[in-house]
Formats: sequence, C-alpha cells, structure tokens
Amino acid sequence: MIINIDRPQKSIHPVLNLGFRIFFLGSAIFAIITMLLWHLVLNGVLTFHGANLNPVYWHAHEMIFGYALAVIAGFLLTAVKAWTGVPMPSNWRLLAIFMLWALARICWALSPALPSMQIGAMTADVLFWLAVSAVVVRAVLLVRQTRQMGIVAKLLLLLVCHCLFDAGVWLGQSQWQSTALYLALFLVIGVVFTIGRRVLPFFIEKGIFVNQDGTPSGIVVKLPNSLWLDRGSLLAFLGLSLSVLLHLDAWIVSILASLTAIIHAKRLMGWYHRAIWQKPLLWSLYVSFWVMVLSLLLMAILPWLGLNSSLGLHALALSGIGMTTIAMMARVSLGHTGRNIHQPPKLFVWLFVLMIFCLLLRVFVPMWADDYVRVLAYSQACWVMSFALFLWAYTKMLISPRIDGIMG
Repeated sequence: MIINIDRPQKSIHPVLNLGFRIFFLGSAIFAIITMLLWHLVLNGVLTFHGANLNPVYWHAHEMIFGYALAVIAGFLLTAVKAWTGVPMPSNWRLLAIFMLWALARICWALSPALPSMQIGAMTADVLFWLAVSAVVVRAVLLVRQTRQMGIVAKLLLLLVCHCLFDAGVWLGQSQWQSTALYLALFLVIGVVFTIGRRVLPFFIEKGIFVNQDGTPSGIVVKLPNSLWLDRGSLLAFLGLSLSVLLHLDAWIVSILASLTAIIHAKRLMGWYHRAIWQKPLLWSLYVSFWVMVLSLLLMAILPWLGLNSSLGLHALALSGIGMTTIAMMARVSLGHTGRNIHQPPKLFVWLFVLMIFCLLLRVFVPMWADDYVRVLAYSQACWVMSFALFLWAYTKMLISPRIDGIMG
C-alpha cells in the first residue's frame, strides 16, 4: 500500500494560502474602481481615446473578463482541490497568476487615455487565463475526472474569447469584439449554472440540517437532481446562446429563452425548503438563481413589448455576475477561513439588497425613465456601495489565517 502525504504548505502571507483570498479581494476592489471609471467615461469626465475599441465594449470587457473571471478563478483555484485532491497554487505561484490579472486590469484601465497600453493588457489577460486553465486542466487530467470536462471546455472556450476579442481590437473589427463579448457572457453564465447545480442543493441540504449555532435542527432532506433536467438545461441554454450569437429571429430566441427559464424554474422548485429563509447565505443564492430565471423570461418577452431586448441580457449579467458571485464569495470566504457559514456578518444582507437595487435600477427603471444617464448613476452607486460593504465585512478574514489553524 502506498501512502501519499502532502508536504505542509506555507506562504509568505495568509492572503496567498488559497486562490479565493486574493482573487475575491482583488475582484471586489476592481469592481469598485472599474465602475467609477465607467461612470466618469459615461458622463464625459474622462475622454475615451481608444481608436479600435468603443467605451461600451471596454466596459463590458472589464465586467466579464476582468471581474467575473477573477471570481471564477478564485473559486476554481480553491474548489478544484476538493474535487480532485490535487493541490492548487499558493504562495508565489498564486501571486504570479494574480499579478498577471492585476497587470491586465491596470493596462486596460489606462487604455482609454493611452491606447498603446492595449498590447500589454491583451498579453497579460491571455497569460492569466492560460495559467488558470492549465492548473485546472492538469488537475482534472491527473485524476481522470471526465465529469469535469464541461468546466474544462468552458474555460478553454473563454480563452478563445480572449483571443477573439483581442484580435478584434488589434484589427479594428468591432463585430469580432461583439461576438467575443456575447460568447464570453454566455460561457460565464453557463459556468454559474454548472457550479450552482453542483453546490446549491448541497448547500441547502447541509445548511438546513443545523441551526445557526451549529446544533442539529432535525431537518433532513435529500434534494433531487434530475438527469433529464441537466441535459435539457444544457441543450436549451446552448440553443439560446447560439440563437443570440447568430442573430436568429426574435421568436426563436423567445422560445429558447422561455424553455431555458422553465427548466431552471422546475429545478429550483425541487430545491426549495422553507428553512432557507433562516440562513442569509442560502436564500441569497436561491434568490439569485430565481432572478436569473426571471432574466431569461425578460429576454423572451421584451422584444414583443417594444422594449429594448438588451435589458434582458443586462438582467442576466447582473444576476449571474453580480448577485450570484457576491453571494458565493460571501459564503466561500466564511467557510474556507473556518468560520460559521450560518452566521455571516450583519452587513451581508445590506450589501446583497444593494445589489438587488443595482439590478432593478439598471434593468426596470429605464423602461419608463427619461433621464437614462442619471438612473444608471444610481445603479452604479448601488454597485459600488455593495462591494464597499463586502470589503468592509470580509477583508479582515481574507487576509488573516484560518481561525482553526489549518492551512487554507
């Protein structure tokens, strides 16, 4: 019998113990900075000089490739160890991956004023995601976990999106940029749906089994996961993504968006238990996924109401990239630092409510408001305050050792 004993891991600072720490901190700080920059650009305070990149695409790129992929990187560079048993980067290796992401963000932030920074931004971005993908793919291949191939495929396709967008900027092809952004958004939402399918029923089962103080509640449930719902949701969402990317008729998009929404609604109804409302880190995730379902329905009906169909996509982005990620970061930050996940900081509810208001102001108020830019400013303010509260509540735990003394 062969016994494998992992060498004890050490890092120069607790923030480099696992990927979630430095990437969750970095993504939250970046979420504030990039939204403030977008506000200044949108209101003409900062002049945008990017000849081959318009401001809207720059903003979308940083929300998807900057913020969302940082959160996904932090999650995967933590969770893949639990999935495969393969150690994830820590210490200097983790810092190197993070610095590639940070360098890309700095270069893209400077690119509106200094277009020459785009080359450095593109290079650092591709190297960052190549490093994250390589770590995950290596771990999956080492243990031959074929069930992780869906995640692997999405990571590699996101790398293709990086390259397509960069080529579009380099060659001045706005259509390439647009295609890369839409494809990347759907891939990110696909990753969120995939991770949600894996963790949400598990979180609910374990969460309602105990009271807030950790004592048994006496509630034991086994939440269903249907194979036909899994396959149906995948095929429906794939069809919806392709219909949007290929600019198919509105009725095709509506049918596929409705079908995707119905399948996910069916799944969520099977995962419901009234006890979740006692646990903020359960109901916040559950509500986030329901808002994603609502967003899919908006994509289906808005074109027939004479309203801007992009509002549905914005709702999907804000629910999947904003609400879901901040709720997931709040839970992971508690659990992986050895704290009680059933008693989050009191500020959590407020920061999540602010994210809900951010979505409402960005998606629903513009349907009838005249002063569009002012409404966006209110939405941006809610976004900034939400992440400011996250940093206030979670920074100390993310930069401190685990309270139980374990490396993590």
